[in-house]
Amino acid sequence: MKPEIAFEDFSKLDIRIGTIINVLDFPNAKKSAYQLSIDFGELGIKKSSAQITDLYTKKQLLNKQIVAIVNFPTKQIANFFSECLVLGIENKNKQIVLLQASKQIKNGEKVN
Repeated sequence: MKPEIAFEDFSKLDIRIGTIINVLDFPNAKKSAYQLSIDFGELGIKKSSAQITDLYTKKQLLNKQIVAIVNFPTKQIANFFSECLVLGIENKNKQIVLLQASKQIKNGEKVN
């Protein structure tokens, strides 16, 4: 377990719902990954690299709503610039299962 944090620390995270609108292979990544373009509504389209090729095909990801942190600084991964962090949970096989809302939500809505 990680150390306890103050609520103010958690409230600094900007966690939003977005829809994946494009999925590309990422052959330059060290580990197998996709390059995602995600529509966050009024926040615009942000890109992310995601190591989710074990459980998801490109077709399965297209138009899927996901949860992401959108206020981290841009991070360069090989020749790609990731602008948000897609959230998921590692299962017992060390594969990432994406977090998502149980119902359709407007893109860009904030997780509270």
